[in-house]
Amino acid sequence: MSITEALFVPTILFMLIVAPIWIVMHYQSRKRSSQSLSEDDRQELDEMLATVDKLSDRIVSLESILDVDHPNWRKTDGQRSE
Repeated sequence: MSITEALFVPTILFMLIVAPIWIVMHYQSRKRSSQSLSEDDRQELDEMLATVDKLSDRIVSLESILDVDHPNWRKTDGQRSE
């Protein structure tokens, strides 16, 4: 009996039983770890949200200034009556 014949049955059993269980458990653990944010990620997300709030306030301010200075600024080029 050669080495390939001796390893044939264990290889088939590994591929049919162990490998699928291993793959499923691997991707379940990856999914679980990707669902939670690390502390650094959470801090960075909070900083980005604060920046978004500031930028949103700036946009509102700019729009109000433009509404006063140029009342028709929201119209597209095709809608302007110039």
